Amino acid sequence: MRRSRLKYAGLAALLVFGGWTAGGTGQATADDTPTASDSAPASAGLLQAMQRDLGLSKERAETRLAAERTAMTLTPKARKAAGSAYGGAWFDAASERLTVAVTSDAPSATVREVRATGATVRTVTHSARRLDAAKARIDHLSAPAGVSSWHVDPAANTVVVNVVRDKQADNDVRRFLTQARDAGPVTVATVPTAPRTFAAGTVGGDPYYTGNVRCSIGFSVHGGFVTAGHCGQQGAGVRGWDGSYIGSFQGSSFPDNDYAWVSVGSGWWTVPVVLGWGTIPDRLVRGSAEAPVGTSVCRSGSTTHWHCGTVLARNETVNYQQGAVHQMTKTSVCAEPGDSGGSFISGDQAQGVTSGGWGNCSGGGETWFQPVNEILGRYGLTLHTA
Repeated sequence: MRRSRLKYAGLAALLVFGGWTAGGTGQATADDTPTASDSAPASAGLLQAMQRDLGLSKERAETRLAAERTAMTLTPKARKAAGSAYGGAWFDAASERLTVAVTSDAPSATVREVRATGATVRTVTHSARRLDAAKARIDHLSAPAGVSSWHVDPAANTVVVNVVRDKQADNDVRRFLTQARDAGPVTVATVPTAPRTFAAGTVGGDPYYTGNVRCSIGFSVHGGFVTAGHCGQQGAGVRGWDGSYIGSFQGSSFPDNDYAWVSVGSGWWTVPVVLGWGTIPDRLVRGSAEAPVGTSVCRSGSTTHWHCGTVLARNETVNYQQGAVHQMTKTSVCAEPGDSGGSFISGDQAQGVTSGGWGNCSGGGETWFQPVNEILGRYGLTLHTA
């Protein structure tokens, strides 16, 4: 499956065998306001993956990718136009347009200004600021194992708390939900099982190892790459696919967050590319504009390779067995052990690194990623772009 081996052998063993990596000449720092670029026509492999995982025709996949690029560009403009009346935004797959929520007390001039950006406007009761504050209060609660996660749902205009289906009657769960409802507007949903991280024990032929754990490379930055925090602690050494030394974890946080960055040296270096694993041509990384809820997103990892889905929620708190992780993005993309740390990308825009989830790539499931812009900002890193 590693058809890129010869193509990049003279450049970067790290790239060839590291799942998702990025690096290159252009730069997008955490302080920049990234925008979606006009990318080349989608490859046949990418369109096939979207057809397989999203049930789209080739033509629908092409038009959706174009519409999603537009939505990424419009989102920060529409949010600024809405001001304090902003209630959130999401990509509507049916209309293929960005929808922006504004509160019912918004002046008509504000509504007109939001519409002028090209977005569809929906009137809601609660502002994004109020919903975010409610979620922040819930973040301070101690969640039992039967509570899977919670996030702000802009389309539903509420905070959604996900509970493991067979734990709904648990006294600790019911107590948590009572406290959560006191924090603000809350809706309860159920999920089939609790989330888990996607690290794995050592197996041969995969991108990088630390101790007896195998994970996947995320995106290249100047001096190294970003990945998941649960894959290794600060100071831990990292070995490549061939067992040779790559570098070490320079920073790592888990739980609370799930991100890390690894230095690269000893003859290893990086390029601005994400592996397509033979499903699609390897992808260039051109920036890190945030994809709105509802847009398509694809993931590459060392176990299950290339899979696509949609962004389901942003700023979700995930309650792993090891502790809660905040500001995660939930997707309908599948993943399995060993995919941890790998790249999530929408078009040519880096989105984040794989953290964990539930399910698998045979029966489906959901996977969360830690947004890449948060990682760049935390460690003062610069993303490599083409």
